[in-house]
Amino acid sequence: MTDLADESMTVRTGDAGPELDVDLAVVGFGKGGKTLAATMARRGARVAMIEQSARMYGGTCINIGCVPTKALVHDAETGSPDIPGPDRYRRAAERTDALTTLLRGKNFAMLDTLDTVTVVTGTATFTDPHTLTVRAGDDTLRVTARTIVVNTGADPELPPVPGLRESEHVVTSTDLLARTERPGELVVLGGGYVAVEFASMHAAFGARVTLLARGPRLLRSEDDDVVAAATEILTEAGVTIRTGATVTGVEDDGDVAVVTYTDQDGVRQTVRGDTVLAALGRRPHTAGLGLEAAGIKTDEHGAVVVDEHLRTTQPHVYAIGDVNGGPQYTYVSLDDYRVVLDHLTGEGRRTTTDRRAVASALFMTPPLARVGLTEAEARATGRPLLVATRKVADMATVPRARIVHDPRGLMKAVVDAGTDEILGVTMLSHDAHETINTVALAMRHGVTASELRDEIYTHPSMTEAFNDLFANLRPA
Repeated sequence: MTDLADESMTVRTGDAGPELDVDLAVVGFGKGGKTLAATMARRGARVAMIEQSARMYGGTCINIGCVPTKALVHDAETGSPDIPGPDRYRRAAERTDALTTLLRGKNFAMLDTLDTVTVVTGTATFTDPHTLTVRAGDDTLRVTARTIVVNTGADPELPPVPGLRESEHVVTSTDLLARTERPGELVVLGGGYVAVEFASMHAAFGARVTLLARGPRLLRSEDDDVVAAATEILTEAGVTIRTGATVTGVEDDGDVAVVTYTDQDGVRQTVRGDTVLAALGRRPHTAGLGLEAAGIKTDEHGAVVVDEHLRTTQPHVYAIGDVNGGPQYTYVSLDDYRVVLDHLTGEGRRTTTDRRAVASALFMTPPLARVGLTEAEARATGRPLLVATRKVADMATVPRARIVHDPRGLMKAVVDAGTDEILGVTMLSHDAHETINTVALAMRHGVTASELRDEIYTHPSMTEAFNDLFANLRPA
């Protein structure tokens, strides 16, 4: 059984083969699950951490998500322009691989060194509400647990476009991150966060990038003026953007794929690329888990159905992270951990409904971050509004962006005119992914727009942009 489990607890042999009894079994090594496993183990619980691949110790974020993509984005922004793009990309990919390998080892050790944790590497399937069968090759382990947490994340989705699955040149974000060779001509299918992030990054490495978005514009959840600014930045960076593009087929032609689509006028068009990235959404990873055997329900999108305490239709089974259909952010998974921990060991008062002002960030260059409502969403509430929109280049009292040679983008604030409550802030600017957290904290704790406007900030910093932004609020 050494190939299947690191036996830090005793595995006994029963009538059905090797068995392991634990207090908590966590299926999936993601942020929320691994944090819960470590915390419960330190409190004396017997824990089994089950992960289907040793390449995924630590979860999506450090292996195929946040860490490798942001490492590549950083190297794209800071690499020497004297080095050819393919060589810069190869070096960046090798550095990223070394980084994820290091973090994967540290994440494994975080649990493996705890006496009451057994790390099990294999594919888990429910056989009843309290039992999981874990398989690795010819080995099988039966794990019985008082509490089970499903933390299996989500997978890239490939829609039924003719030739998309069959093409040798079509990749998912996971596939593309595993390569050390930069595409020469990259066709990106999609108009959301993953599509824009990869398009921006690969263009910075010198690839010829064409982005095909089905909708009338990119980033459909953002305001029109924000999307226009982001589109201009991407175009200036070398990304060719085709909106209103409905992909109808993919066909390989030797070393390239030919992508056929109809444009916004209904005219048939084609684009060729040696690599086609399908960034068309992610689907909760529930296939093969045998949830029906445990009486656990999923919704029409395949997500595990949970209540505000993240309990499934079996009250001792929880689903956390991307698999429960909530926002697919690592930091939300971490908050899922807090909800479940409170329910298991605390007063059980913490719920997912407590969350307010959860920010998001898209790592194009410069990054796009938002917390709260867009202007369009705020107008729909019928509240009287004050709105400020400022181009970063026009903010003379915020020299930080010019110091780092990137005064591109804009900032936008939406405020309730009657109460001075901050309803939402969008930042497309240098360090937006950091400064947005100040706004989120302010919104969660009732800090008003006037208070942010009059606050004292370090200089020169991007945070001091709030002095300028909130001073320019005008009736909408």
